[in-house]
Formats: sequence, C-alpha cells, structure tokens
Amino acid sequence: MGISARLLRLARPQKFLYTMNLSTGASLITLSLILNKLSGLYGILALITGYHLSPFQLSMYTYSIFALILTVYLAPHIRKQSPLHCLALAWFYVLDSIINAAFTAAFAVSWFLVLAQHNAGQAEKSGPGAGTIDDTAGFTDPKLNVSRVEVIATPQPGLTGGQDAVAAAVSASAPAGTSSKTGTSGVKGTVLSSESMNSIGVIIALWTIRAYFCLIMLAFARMVLRQYMANSAIKGSATNYASASTNSSLAENPFSESKPDGEGWKGKAGRFMVSIGRSYWLGSDEDDSWMYGMKFRKSGEESGVLLNKIGNGPTERERRRRSGTGPPIPASTATASTNKPDGDGMTLQVPERENI
Repeated sequence: MGISARLLRLARPQKFLYTMNLSTGASLITLSLILNKLSGLYGILALITGYHLSPFQLSMYTYSIFALILTVYLAPHIRKQSPLHCLALAWFYVLDSIINAAFTAAFAVSWFLVLAQHNAGQAEKSGPGAGTIDDTAGFTDPKLNVSRVEVIATPQPGLTGGQDAVAAAVSASAPAGTSSKTGTSGVKGTVLSSESMNSIGVIIALWTIRAYFCLIMLAFARMVLRQYMANSAIKGSATNYASASTNSSLAENPFSESKPDGEGWKGKAGRFMVSIGRSYWLGSDEDDSWMYGMKFRKSGEESGVLLNKIGNGPTERERRRRSGTGPPIPASTATASTNKPDGDGMTLQVPERENI
C-alpha cells in the first residue's frame, strides 16, 4: 500500500525539478517542443531547393509542421489556464512523444541495418531510408581489410646513412565491422559495438527526461482542471455544481452534457480526454490541496464535490459585539440606566414617559 501511494505521488509531481511551479515547467517544456518542431521548416526548405527526401523523412517533416502550428495555438493557454486547451496540450505532448519514439526506433533500425550491410561489404543497401543514410553517412570502401601498417627500415648498402623502407600490412583478425575479440558480425556486432552502445545510452537518457516532461504536462493539466472545478463550485451554488455520480470517490466531470462546458464538439473532446484515466483527473487524493475548502461526500450522500459547511462557533456579528467594535446603538432606542440599590443585585430602570 505504501509503495503504491509513493508511485501515485511520483506520477503527480507538485513542482518542476523540485524548484519551479508546474506552470513555469509547462511553459519551458512547450518552448522546447516549439524549438524541436522548427526542424520541419528546414526540411521543407530543403525539399524546395531540390534536395531528395525519402517518404519516411517527408512524413516526419510534414508532421513537424502540423505539430508546430498546433503547439503555437495551444501555448498561450498555459497562462490563461483554460482547462480544455491545457488538457489538449498535455495529451498532445504525450502523443507527440509516442510518435517521436516511433520515428526514432524506425531510424535506429534503419541505421543499424545499413551499417551492418556496409560492414558486410554489400554495395546495395536495403531498409527504410537506406539510400539517404548511405549517401549522407560518409561511408568509405577500403580495398584491403587490414588492422595496421608496419614500416620496416633496413640499411642500404653503398649509401651512407641510407635505408630501405618496406611497408607491410597486417591483416585484420576479423572482417571489417566486426569485433576483433569475438568475431561477431552482422546486426548483433553492430549494435554491441562501443560506439553504438554509447549512442543507445544517450537516447535512453534523453527519453527518460522526455517521460518526466510528460508527467509534468499531465500534472499541470490536472491542476488546472481541478482548480477550475473548485472555482466553478465557489462561484455557483453547491447544489448546481454537484450532481449524481456513479462513483462516490470521483468528482463530477466538468465537461458532462449537463454543464455549459459540455456543449458542442468542445464538450465531446473534453469528455474524451478526461475519460482516459478518469481516476487520475477526477479522483481524490489524501493530500488534495486543490480543493480549497471542498470535500468528497461519503457513500449514501449525494455524490460530487461540495463546499464545506461553516463550522460551529460565534458569527462575525457576535464576535464584534463581544469585542465592543460593533455598530453603534440607534438613537431612537429608549435610554436605559442602571442603578445600584442596597444589596448585591442590579435593577434596570426605564424612565416613565411624561404626560404632556
């Protein structure tokens, strides 16, 4: 139970890098996304200048332009904290991460296939984008498979200080592109080489950071959505905000059909995005600071999020009366005077009205 709670808190960060708020983190992440998608413009410019692009590259650059336009449209809503647009931005960032992962995996497979075919001495390369990779990778085709060249110098007879130099090539112990120790060839040897392992390590590190950015974007959208729900309940009456829910542990969907935000295609889009991981967006937390005086009703009561009732205790008028800072007594009130008679008691005497 403790481990699951910690994992849930890890998936719902409250700070970006433990120093900045989620709004600042979402802005920085969106800025990095915009800079990343600018590469699509360079790809289209290269296509206009006559540079040959494979269908794989063309699809990637076309998607980058579409992603750039959508990100620029949604980015200003981070400051406005519009729930629908922030949800769309968060889910688009997650979707973009998945698409980029697919492109990266496809390129990695093509690269290792082309590299293995080159090391095997194949003139024609096969695979997605193999022609472009082969043209731009700068491969060389050595005629001799040697590991080193040794120069042997011997004295030249008849010449003072003269020498004969003979260059001898030492044959490699394994074919080109294979490990000299294990002799592993093909794709396995290409992937397990030190250069490839370093590249794979860098890619894994970058995608770990990207996964953390996805958590930040989702946490920011969650915060905006739940604050919007709280503000809607505060501005309106509790009975208007809370409605019947099939699950007492979940708040009502702000994009439901009975809500103003649930109308039209925007309402359908909002309901669809919230339906993916409904407990993440609408579920309660033990340390839910977003509710700001709101609570979830227990089972048996009307479900939904309601304002807490005012606690027992003196009202503001009573406190002011006790402290002597209340409003002055109206002048039309009859004047009361107290006289202290013999004894311990106090009597209140009101002067009689004079007969005119």
